[in-house]
Amino acid sequence: MINISTKELVSLLPFERLIPTLREAFKADYTVPLRHHHDFANPLEGIDSTLLLMPAWETGKYLGVKMVTVSPNNSKYNLPSVSGIYILLDAHKGIPLAFMDAKTLTTKRTAAASALASSFLSRPDSSSLLMIGTGALAPQLIEAHAHVRPLKQVFVWGRNIEKAKAIAQLFGKASFSIQAIESIEEGISNAAIISCATLSSTPLVKGTWLKAGQHLDMVGAYKVDMREADDDVIMRAEIFVDNYESALKETGDLVIPLKNGILNRTDIRADLFELCRAKKMGRKNEKEITFFKSVGHALEDLAAAKLVFESYSK
Repeated sequence: MINISTKELVSLLPFERLIPTLREAFKADYTVPLRHHHDFANPLEGIDSTLLLMPAWETGKYLGVKMVTVSPNNSKYNLPSVSGIYILLDAHKGIPLAFMDAKTLTTKRTAAASALASSFLSRPDSSSLLMIGTGALAPQLIEAHAHVRPLKQVFVWGRNIEKAKAIAQLFGKASFSIQAIESIEEGISNAAIISCATLSSTPLVKGTWLKAGQHLDMVGAYKVDMREADDDVIMRAEIFVDNYESALKETGDLVIPLKNGILNRTDIRADLFELCRAKKMGRKNEKEITFFKSVGHALEDLAAAKLVFESYSK
């Protein structure tokens, strides 16, 4: 079994290849059981951690399983909140083929999925982006969005302004300008695309701040009691998801509005399967506010792992 290093993994997943790979994967015939989502007590922290198990397979070809833990308080130990492993196997003989870091795989494929959604949902002329959050996903999301839209200005907000500045410094040679800011509301007023990837349990984005034509890329709020967007956002925006099955069960951004009657199941316009297969339309006009909720899908992991393995083996 090949053990693919993090450095190799990054080099084998360029967004110019990964985004089209995901587009084709959402058209293909994969088997993806509903992921196992288990919260488990973490008494020393006073907040639950989470175990995610995500299998997927392509009959007779590849099978993959991702095991991930999410520990929200790890930042105080200078450790990542998300850790895990991914194993790719031969679906014919069941033999393990490759072992890789799940965190790196996840950040790359998650950012690519957001960019893929943006290609359907944001205005083609979108030239400004607000990145809310300063975790491992933030730089990947910025880079991925820049591959599908002509970004000229990027703003970064985080609870710690120094972390936001550190993200900005990573893009010193980028084709767009980038700066850390102290106000989410200010950033929203200047952004065509708003990408939010945090562990916040309360809404950070308010619907009253939004303007016609904006696109929201909501990546955090991975549990039913977490939210990044308030009810006003849900009422003003056209809602899209990566996949219905998980999105309607796992994220407070949708589960809470559904329970409160703010949102109906029929209000969700499409998922990535329908968009990629041209069964439903994304953005219909320049004035719509579009909202993409990403909860993650094991299909994305398998498609990315296949790309890594096949590129590595050449």
